[in-house]
This record gives sequence, structure tokens and C-alpha cells, in this order.
Amino acid sequence: MPIRIPDKLPARDVLVREGVSVMDETHAIRQDIRPLQIALLNLMPNKVRTETQIARLVGASPLQVEMTLVRIGSHQSKNTPEDHLLDFYQTWEEVKDQKFDGFLVTGAPIETLPFEEVTYWEELENILDWTTSNVHSSFFICWGAMAAIHHFHGIPKYTLQKKAFGVYRHRNLNPSSPYLNGFSDDFSIPVSRWTEVRSEDVRKHHELEMLMESDVTGPCLIAEETGRRLYIFNHIEYDSTSLKEEYDRDVAKGVPIEVPHEYYPGNDPAKPPQNRWRSHAHLLFGNWINQTYQTTPFDLEEIGQNS
Repeated sequence: MPIRIPDKLPARDVLVREGVSVMDETHAIRQDIRPLQIALLNLMPNKVRTETQIARLVGASPLQVEMTLVRIGSHQSKNTPEDHLLDFYQTWEEVKDQKFDGFLVTGAPIETLPFEEVTYWEELENILDWTTSNVHSSFFICWGAMAAIHHFHGIPKYTLQKKAFGVYRHRNLNPSSPYLNGFSDDFSIPVSRWTEVRSEDVRKHHELEMLMESDVTGPCLIAEETGRRLYIFNHIEYDSTSLKEEYDRDVAKGVPIEVPHEYYPGNDPAKPPQNRWRSHAHLLFGNWINQTYQTTPFDLEEIGQNS
């Protein structure tokens, strides 16, 4: 089954060109099934690019998925046109009375700030608390994952001496996990961050299970079955050129930046990068959606009743 997104959302044309099945409202109504309700809280400045990356992975599921785009109401975006936000996004205040099978929270380019200094931290904490009663399964990405795991478990983030930047090998720590179904024993994932969480802090919490880890960049994917939460600190959702765009941007601004690790063939920025993580990105999101589908109640109103 395809993904249901607004007809005029820019991501729609991109997904159609890539062969992702996108369904309009007329065809969706004809199917006598309940689509999975997935919401995306998009904290990234370039919301169009991020919503496309996530919709691409969510839309590859064989299940029918309806995606709702959500934004922070207390923060004014400087990088996304206001008409795009008004046409396609709802604030959390506008959706907080709804319930969702799945809820995604993206990263944000504010990772070196203490959490309490983030201008919308109070609203984000309210949203995280809300997910415990109104969301069946949550998936937190990069800074969103660091914020969530700090909020729920008090796990700190640490500033790195230099940016973790490139494509790094990761180990599959539990091949029997349903979230890692079909994963290789090791695989590559893009990393782009100035902060980290540390394995020793995670392992103090027995309710958290480390599923992916890198010998160089540390914890990557953590599962918390009790709250049905996934935390991923790296960017498995990235496009092939995402790291290149970040690198070129910093070079153009004169910002000191190393060539992304193991990203360009022969470490040569003049050569086009090769995507070595796409298949595992589809596996991870597909496994998450399948697990959500298998365990969520048919009646959305039952979500959170047994929390």
C-alpha cells in the first residue's frame, strides 16, 4: 500500500519520480482498511528536504500510511516559506487531541546548546510527555533522540572535540531484534554531529537495549520496548548527497571542516559519493512500521489506555 500525503506537497513529485507509490484521497477511501497514522515532528530548518527523506522511507512500506506533518508552534522557522508551513503543517497544539500509531521527531542544528537553553524546550518536553499517552510507538532521530533519551532517562550528551562527520561502520548487536530483521552483521551509516551519548551511560539503564554501535562514533540505535521507543543518533535517512551539501556549505563559508570519513571514493571530494546505506535505511523504517502495525490497537482511541 502507498503513503498518503497532500497532493501539492513538494515531496510528492520527488517520490513519484523515484517510483514510490503515493495514494490520493479518492483511492484511499475505496480501501476498507484503517491506514497507519504516522506523524512527523520536523525540527530541521530545511523542512522540505527532511519531509521528503522521511516520506521516502515510510512510503516504501507495503501498508497504507497516512502522514501528518507537525511543527513546533512556539518557534518561527527562518528557512522554510511561511506558506509551506501554513499549507502542509499543523502545530502540536492543533494535533494534541489526536492519537497516532507512530510519531517521528527529527534532529535539529542546535546540538551544542544545553537542552534547557533551546527556545522551544518546554514545548518539546510537553510533546515528549504527550507521546506516552497519545502515541503507540515513537522514533527519535539524531538531536531528537538525544533530547528524548535525556528527557525520559536523564542520559547526558557530550560535546565532541571535532565533528563526527562521514560514513562509519556499525555493528549489529542483536540480529534477533525485530527492528534489525534482514540487517547485515555490519553496515555503514552517515554520521553528522558535534555531540554524542556514551555507551556506559546507556548501559546503566536496563530498560534500554543497544541495537547498533560503532567502534568510532559510539551508540547508534537504542530500543526501549516498555515505551515502544527507538532512538537513533545518526542519519540513516540521509540522501546520497546530504553530507556533500554540508561539506560544500562549510567550505564555501570558510568553516574548518574535514573531508567526510569514507564518503567520497578515494576520499576525493571531486568524485560523486556512493550511497552504501540506502538498503538498511529502508529495512529499519520498514521493520519499525511493521512492528507498529503488528502491535497497535485497531481503535486509535485505545492507544495509551494501558500505558
